[in-house]
Amino acid sequence: MGASVGTDQGGVDIEINVVPFIDLMSCLTAFLLVTAVWSQHAQINIRPKGLSKNTTEQVDPKIEVDAAVLITANEIWVGLSVGDRRQISNTGDGYDWESLNEALVEYKGMPEFDDRFEIEIGAEDDVQYQEVISAMDEALAAGFRDLGYVDPASMKVQFKE
Repeated sequence: MGASVGTDQGGVDIEINVVPFIDLMSCLTAFLLVTAVWSQHAQINIRPKGLSKNTTEQVDPKIEVDAAVLITANEIWVGLSVGDRRQISNTGDGYDWESLNEALVEYKGMPEFDDRFEIEIGAEDDVQYQEVISAMDEALAAGFRDLGYVDPASMKVQFKE
């Protein structure tokens, strides 16, 4: 690509080198393709669960057993809306994920969860994101496929008075 500045005598011919622009565009295209593929594989599909704080919706009177996990800075609470609630303490080395998995496998084996796969997972504000993902991984490993991330105040299972 070239241009000519001036006329007749004393004009200057200018050539613009477009090769660096083409190189930049090919690098950006490769980066776009790599990140587009990566973003499709590194995702967790969740749907919001529970009721909002300002809802006027009435809860169905049919009693249904729900499972939930609440992660706090010092412990993990796992339990059912009717009955069992367990506290798993956070040791100095981190949370006891094996105990959480054992509790979730036990709940999934109950007759109430034969054809149901949903579980609520909530975390307090001071919990790191990786801890929430680890709890979701344990729930998936136990057989709960329908994960819902919930605000702790709107969980169906209340762990704290």
